[in-house]
Amino acid sequence: MRCIPGPMDTSGRKGSDMNIFSLFTLCGGLAFFLYGMTVMSKSLEKMAGGKLERLLKRMTSNPIKSLLLGAGITIAIQSSSAMTVMLVGLVNSGVMELGQTIGVIMGSNIGTTVTAWILSLSGITSDNVFVQLLKPESFSPIVALIGIILIMFTKSSKKKDIGSVCIGFAILMTGMTMMSGAVKPLADLPQFKEVLTILDNPIVAILVGAGITALIQSSAASLGILQSLAMTGSISFSMALPVIMGQNIGTCITALLSSIGTTKSAKRVTAVHIYFNVLGTVICLSGFYIANSIFHFTFTDQPISSFMIAVVHSAFNLITTFILLPFCNQLEKLAVITVRDKRLKPGKQDPHAVLLDERLLLSPSFAIAECRNATTKMANLVRDTILDAIGLLSHFDSATAEKIEKNEETIDQYEDKLGSYLVKISSKNLSTSDSNDVSQLLHTIGDFERIGDHAVNLLRVAREIHDKDLKFSEKAQQELEVFTGAIIEILNITTDAFVENNLQLSYEVEPLEQVIDSLKVELKNRHIRRLQEGKCTIELGFVLSDILNNFERVSDHCSNIAVCLIQIKDSTMDTHGYLNEIKTSGDPRFTGYYNRFTSKYTLPESRHKKAPQEVPVKS
Repeated sequence: MRCIPGPMDTSGRKGSDMNIFSLFTLCGGLAFFLYGMTVMSKSLEKMAGGKLERLLKRMTSNPIKSLLLGAGITIAIQSSSAMTVMLVGLVNSGVMELGQTIGVIMGSNIGTTVTAWILSLSGITSDNVFVQLLKPESFSPIVALIGIILIMFTKSSKKKDIGSVCIGFAILMTGMTMMSGAVKPLADLPQFKEVLTILDNPIVAILVGAGITALIQSSAASLGILQSLAMTGSISFSMALPVIMGQNIGTCITALLSSIGTTKSAKRVTAVHIYFNVLGTVICLSGFYIANSIFHFTFTDQPISSFMIAVVHSAFNLITTFILLPFCNQLEKLAVITVRDKRLKPGKQDPHAVLLDERLLLSPSFAIAECRNATTKMANLVRDTILDAIGLLSHFDSATAEKIEKNEETIDQYEDKLGSYLVKISSKNLSTSDSNDVSQLLHTIGDFERIGDHAVNLLRVAREIHDKDLKFSEKAQQELEVFTGAIIEILNITTDAFVENNLQLSYEVEPLEQVIDSLKVELKNRHIRRLQEGKCTIELGFVLSDILNNFERVSDHCSNIAVCLIQIKDSTMDTHGYLNEIKTSGDPRFTGYYNRFTSKYTLPESRHKKAPQEVPVKS
């Protein structure tokens, strides 16, 4: 291939030639840029953990908070596209409403401007050493060295994540440098300048910016390409302005693709994103050309620097947000009008529908947070179902019985879908904290599901009592009420401990479980004595035994959940060892709780019963 000769520099040396290898370098630089951006954004997101998702829910009560939050999260994860995909997933899961996402989308567009400012540092020119150090290509090798040291020589997962961020940044800047070097010879090609004349048409320029961004699915990368071209001095302000606006439109492609197969509400998130960027482009571009026709700006035909591209990009997003923020409700209505759906009749919506969006798997921390939310719903549903079943033992009701059976089916769905989803998450590259959360949820959902099974078992017992009109003696009823009170309390403590992630409550569960075991043994012994005395029937004995066994099994599962919460916190899962230690070591906290619950749940005529000095360990 014939090389096109470049100009002679001042020393008489021939300048660089543009050839096919320059194209290879450009493509390679783009690949480095995209990979570095991906590594950096994923590592930043991993470090943030589920905090981002919790913030999204807590701080989207008004547009200003949503705006600031969207900007902050996008700066943290360095990807507005990823932010929008998260929003689509959260709305599709029913976690967020459409109105909550609008401010976040606007803030995300502002947050993404930070990347352009970092890239603009490459255009710094000065002989001053300290100024030179501000150039990314000057300090990125040091950043890369720090990153590799952190990854190879530290054990902390957080430090390794920081190292990955450093490596990602260094790779990104290497890609930017490669792209800048590859396009530099283009400045001397008359053919290149002829091609650029098409950008004099703002419509074409918008389409070019949107097309390139849509193709590579990264506004940061397309902006980096534009900044690299700007360093050749061939891009004027009037060319760059519509291209930048087109890039904002092109970034919507990621959200558009992610919304395929989602609910109507999720599709509206994408619609809002598109409307915001398109309306912003129309308003700002129209305003600029009107102002230019009046004031005749002199800078429009002058070359634009990479620094000014960052300025224009930031100004465009800030102005667009400032203009459209008061019209959030109108944007929402426009999206609803555009994406219509049939309204569900009252009562058709299932408050316990298990919605875990696959799109959130791209952001494991968000996915884990959603699993925790779903498990919380499951835990509360299990508690309500058990309490309903206990109530049926004394007052049977057909409607409540039907509700229990329906709830049990829903609980089974929770376990099935959560288990499958958590397994998918566990295959991702997780931080230590996220990995512990996945382990905790995988262990607890099974126990919650088993508790739900015991609710159905109690329902069968309640139905038998009702159908056969069985009645316990007054003394047996009193004893059973004491036992029931202990079961209700351990269930409430366990559920609250999980929902609130309260370790202090978790430590109360095992002492109460031991009290329940002792109560069960004593109740069975008293029942045998009543049988021997002819005060009770064998049929009632079977019913009582079923109740006691189911209650005791519920307390066992509560114990499993509480121990899991404690052990995950300590990064160990030696359940047997833990139980043995607290019961035989004379732990004052365990003993104190055990004595308190023993006094609280004392059977009639056994009020002076002392707590055993040593609690036997269950096998």
